Amino acid sequence: MKPPQRFAASLKRHGVEYLFGQSNPPAITLAADDIGISQIGYRQENAGTYMADAYARVTGKVPVVTAQNGPAATLLVAGLAECLSASTPIVALVQDVGPNNQDRNAFQELDQVELFKGVSKWTKRVTSADRIEDYVDMAFAAAAGGRPGPAVLLVSMELLAERDEKPVAPRKACLGYYPLDRTQADPAKLVAAAELLANAKAPIVYAGGGVMGSQAQQALRELQELAHLPVATSTMGKGSVDETHPLSIGIIGYYMATRGMTKFAKPLVQDADVILLIGNRTNQNGTDSWTLLPKNATYIHIDIDPIEIGRNYESLRLQGDAKLTLQALNEILAGQDLSIRQAAREQVESIIAASKAAHQTEIIEVTQAIINPIRPERVMAELEQQLSNNHIVVADASFSSIWIANYLTAKANRRFITPRGQAGLGWGFPMGLGAKLGNPDRPVVCVVGDGGFAHVWSELETAKRHGIQVVVIVMNNAILGYQKHAEDSGLGRHSNVCEFEPVDHAAIAEACGLKGIRVERAEYIAAALALAMSSDQSVVIDILVDPDAMPPVKVFERLPNY
Repeated sequence: MKPPQRFAASLKRHGVEYLFGQSNPPAITLAADDIGISQIGYRQENAGTYMADAYARVTGKVPVVTAQNGPAATLLVAGLAECLSASTPIVALVQDVGPNNQDRNAFQELDQVELFKGVSKWTKRVTSADRIEDYVDMAFAAAAGGRPGPAVLLVSMELLAERDEKPVAPRKACLGYYPLDRTQADPAKLVAAAELLANAKAPIVYAGGGVMGSQAQQALRELQELAHLPVATSTMGKGSVDETHPLSIGIIGYYMATRGMTKFAKPLVQDADVILLIGNRTNQNGTDSWTLLPKNATYIHIDIDPIEIGRNYESLRLQGDAKLTLQALNEILAGQDLSIRQAAREQVESIIAASKAAHQTEIIEVTQAIINPIRPERVMAELEQQLSNNHIVVADASFSSIWIANYLTAKANRRFITPRGQAGLGWGFPMGLGAKLGNPDRPVVCVVGDGGFAHVWSELETAKRHGIQVVVIVMNNAILGYQKHAEDSGLGRHSNVCEFEPVDHAAIAEACGLKGIRVERAEYIAAALALAMSSDQSVVIDILVDPDAMPPVKVFERLPNY
């Protein structure tokens, strides 16, 4: 084979279905197309990484994004940063200046090793045809092994231009899935953890996104029922347990203020004496700036990454894959005396049920509001009624992810995807496209704000061209919501970039050949959702929402219009 065919064959061996790219490196793209690997042609590189990110999350496969060297490569950085923080595996194949032209100011030359150093687990150059298979395998192993994340392989243009055909040593290994190598925590420490949980007075479980990455949802749900343990989740962990279960607390973190889903369950968290953390970074938002979780509790931490264990809360260390480790913990707990847990269950369930009932009472005014502009909570209430148990719900960062976290229910097989690793704007819609590509038989709905959607309008054409069907709900309040309200609450005023000119997003969708629906009155939301969900193409629902509506973030409570 020639070098481009060798790259393509290696990708095929690792189960790659798509290249998220824009032709470059063209020799690899064309060689891949020849053997059945399709290209999903993004309009901008950053959106391509967001698509690949969501594709990885819903499939358990390692995706590939490609880019030209220079300015195109720089646009991968934001998406790779999210994947690094959120532990999502991705391989970036990036065109690179050949060794004979390096350090000569070649066209679009850039030190791409340094460029990607801060946003990847592994970055290497391949310049020899004899090493192509070695380096492709290393890239996939780096992305999917241990704590998953991005790997970058820089591909020399000189190498791709070689015309010699060389024999290729046969390889059979497929490394294009994750977790690649599952490991289990120390058995002795598992026994200690089981004893702590069985004998605790008021334990809770706090599940993060690592549960989803490990596909450990079933093992966690078995733990919840077996050991009678109340379970809370982070935003990225939403969906790891069924929130209709009587022992499911809901999402916790920095948005437990007025109308927050778990506002009334806060004592369960703050009074806990043993806390089991699973795949949880204990980051600032998930701990309300490290003030939410009690300082005097005993912590147990399951994580694939040894650095995360004890980072912020000294813990009993259970380093290992979440799924295997939870399965082992369940086996040990099944042999423990769980009478203390069982005796406490009724009271714990009663507290959780009361907190959920109080939440429903507190939000009824906004979820049933018929005022205009429309309350976002009313939109979520109408959406909840039309979601199937098999829906994938994707949201942008900022307010959008908070709305779905607090006002939609994780139940049955529903999946929630949010870019909370770095929480940048513009991820939502491309992530919806990637999720649909990964699970074409599941319906996908995407909730975005007008600020974030403006980053990626151009990908509407991508959806049309590739026939990708998602429902996009644009919460159009004509402001940069989080920025405006945070500035008002912290500084007493806001800067000039926080307010936008009116935009008709439905018209933009129509201009791209898709269906656009504009909703200006609350009573029309249900019909618009029903029409969009029955469509055979992507639909944008542009909903004019109240710019003064704020999600349950504590700092906003000081504002007079909260």
